[in-house]
Amino acid sequence: MTGVAVIGTGVISESHIEAYLAFQDRCRIIALCDLVPQKAEALKEKYHLKDTAVYSDCKEMAERSDIRLVSICTPPFTHGESAVICMKAGKHVLVEKPMASSLEECDEMMQVQRETGCYLGVVSQNRYLRDNRSLKSVISSGAVGKVLFGQVESLWFRGREYYDLWWRGTWEMEGGGCTLNHAVHQIDLLNWIMGAPRTVTAVLGNAAHDNAEVEDVSAAILTYDSGALVTVTASLVTHGEGQRLRFQCEKAGVASPWQAVSSRSAPTGFPVENEAFEAQLQTRYREMPPPRYTGHKGQIDTVLHFLESGELPPESSADGRLALEVITAIYQAGFTGQTVTLPLSGDTPLYTKKGFLANGKHFYEKEAHQK
Repeated sequence: MTGVAVIGTGVISESHIEAYLAFQDRCRIIALCDLVPQKAEALKEKYHLKDTAVYSDCKEMAERSDIRLVSICTPPFTHGESAVICMKAGKHVLVEKPMASSLEECDEMMQVQRETGCYLGVVSQNRYLRDNRSLKSVISSGAVGKVLFGQVESLWFRGREYYDLWWRGTWEMEGGGCTLNHAVHQIDLLNWIMGAPRTVTAVLGNAAHDNAEVEDVSAAILTYDSGALVTVTASLVTHGEGQRLRFQCEKAGVASPWQAVSSRSAPTGFPVENEAFEAQLQTRYREMPPPRYTGHKGQIDTVLHFLESGELPPESSADGRLALEVITAIYQAGFTGQTVTLPLSGDTPLYTKKGFLANGKHFYEKEAHQK
């Protein structure tokens, strides 16, 4: 029986709590921790966690010997410190995305991971959704040929009130806008499918949130050593919302939410629908077994399996770092107006949190709207 703790009891923590409660024969929630303990108490009551202790200090909580795994569900600027405290206390860690607020913090976390031998995972729950797994499978198998062009869309709607929360919309506390805190889901999936890009070019803007320092829209172009080109669009001003990954490959176009279309060339060069190949792809999709558990439950099941059997999860801290590296490259390209080449070195302007604060563009001043 694995003892579990959850640090941070905001909205996302409930996804972790509900996932752990789905495996009550394998784990038990020992502790909840929040700077505002009343919030933790409210969740304790909501989920009937009568034997769960509540803490306001994660250092004190981490001293407990019966806690083996900790979920970190706090704002991004606290991820690094909390993860280091827990790993140095011998706890395995699953941290919400984004992994941290800078690449320097990611590297510090991974150094402690190596020193302690603890597991450090970053939440990537969308890898446990059927359509995303089907997309990954059909591309990785080579069934549709190599990727030529891709479109990644992370399109959300958030009203002005969304940024009234004191820490949101600041480079210091939230670490970024829609590119970091919303598109990170789709960028992780893109990296999972395509690997690291070679170059990044980007434009950033703030179209509708004058109470936020950060961007609410971004558009980036990523190139790959294979010759593929992928566009990544993030937005908080999209009516209707929608998230999509779509890849045009040599033999077909495939997408998540699942779609498969195929064209063959007529003698004139114009397209003719390749119905037979489309049918093959649809059969492949139908026959692919769905994941046993989806979303957070799927990833937490995998982490618990690691703790029980020693089999390392496929998702790692390196994946979390790569997502942040691509996002950092988007910001650097957007701030400077120049194409950025990956991998980013330790002397890149945005490698550190101080670098972000010194170079981040303030579209608006948040303080002016809090007085």
